[in-house]
Amino acid sequence: MPRAWSRKDERQYQHVKDSEKQRGVSEDRVEEIAARTVNKHRRENGRTPNTRTQGTGNPNAALSDLSRDELYNRAKERGVKGRSGMSKAELVAALGR
Repeated sequence: MPRAWSRKDERQYQHVKDSEKQRGVSEDRVEEIAARTVNKHRRENGRTPNTRTQGTGNPNAALSDLSRDELYNRAKERGVKGRSGMSKAELVAALGR
């Protein structure tokens, strides 16, 4: 368990892990589900440094299928100027060039 987790997070992790084990899920998958659940709740409560998604989405997906945040992160990687004020459509157009 990561150090950033509180005792409450650790209890939630253990509870989700035990619940998934009872359902017959494999050990590796149980740990992944429990960690993702705890991290999701931490994100929703604003207890992580960055609440905006940090991913860039599926690399095989069409630009129009990605979320605005994923498009923003791709634009950031490419150094697109003015990206913070762009709408999803504007980001798609800028990345499509």
